[in-house]
Amino acid sequence: MNIDNYKAYISAETMMGPNSIRILEELLNKYPLQLAPNDVLLDLGCGTGLTSLVIAKETGAKVFANDLWISAEENRKRFVKWGVEEQITPICEDANNLHFKKKQFHVVISIDSYHYFGGNKGFFQEKILPFMQDNGVCLIGIPGLKDKYTGCAEELLSDWLGYDAYMFKSPKLWKELIGDDNRIKLVKTWEMDCFSKAWNDWLATNNNFALNDRQYFETIIKPYTCFVGIYIKLNKSL
Repeated sequence: MNIDNYKAYISAETMMGPNSIRILEELLNKYPLQLAPNDVLLDLGCGTGLTSLVIAKETGAKVFANDLWISAEENRKRFVKWGVEEQITPICEDANNLHFKKKQFHVVISIDSYHYFGGNKGFFQEKILPFMQDNGVCLIGIPGLKDKYTGCAEELLSDWLGYDAYMFKSPKLWKELIGDDNRIKLVKTWEMDCFSKAWNDWLATNNNFALNDRQYFETIIKPYTCFVGIYIKLNKSL
């Protein structure tokens, strides 16, 4: 994908942190998706629906856009404005209590949100895996801690994040947390390359949260954190 195709949609209004489209772009370029119009995809923690728009445009598949903080009606209005309301279904549910059909989704994507709800071992197997089809794919991009600082999040990040520092985990630790299952073929985690561009886009806005992040970027965010990419591939039918 080419992020330049979506510059008109990326704004202080639609961004909720470092540019989620930069993160999504890296994931889709590294692991391209081959989907048909009738395939169904879940965008888990979609925020204002910006990632859902791009996923719909890039894959042509049907998208369920789920977020807990942004109402379905608010996102529906945006999808109508963007002309994708027939392709994207907005949902507002807690990731710990989703109400989808078993094995409904070919693909699950989660950008800048999975760390809020998926940080416990067994979460993926219990809360996400039942809704995924055999041979499916899960792509996750989240803020985290560089591998060399594994286990030191609260010590290093508390001045910036306070109590929420515990959510930042290293690629190595995320691989352990995703864990094993007889339906999982492989799990890959890595420090993503889009860190600087995604953060620069966010810090250039006048969003109040971005203004707060600016004062910590050079001393805490840049030296200790990264974006963690996670690729999960499921086995074919057993």
